[in-house]
Amino acid sequence: MMIHQITALAGRHKRRKRLGRGPGSGLGKTCGRGHKGQMSRAGSRPPFTKEGGQMPLFRRLPKRGFNNANFACRYSIVNVSQLAKFEEGSRVDPLLLLQAGLIRNADLRVKILGDGELNRRLTVVAHKFSRSAHQKITSAGGAAELAEEKK
Repeated sequence: MMIHQITALAGRHKRRKRLGRGPGSGLGKTCGRGHKGQMSRAGSRPPFTKEGGQMPLFRRLPKRGFNNANFACRYSIVNVSQLAKFEEGSRVDPLLLLQAGLIRNADLRVKILGDGELNRRLTVVAHKFSRSAHQKITSAGGAAELAEEKK
């Protein structure tokens, strides 16, 4: 038997602390919690933000900068190749895209991107078009119209 095998076996089963079993055990009476105070009470732990009267870290650090995430304009993305599922000559608007399952949220704006090919004449209504998507829709004989903003 080698030394690494002995230590692996010896440290495998650690005995649990048996608290409150008399003064002879060394863990009687206060059971290792000390006298009085918040940490001695059952079921009480201070929140992790509390620092015992010291000013908490999140209040010591300065609040800086501007977060543009609150004002970001989010778009649902649809590629030109996905528009091929609609019939020739149809008017494709955000509501129709939602019904077809191409977008998930009708409240978000829709942007058409130019990935793929389109060989049908469609009137596509969206909030934004990429240059290549606009070109592919118009070259197929369709029209690309800008949708009105919701207020």
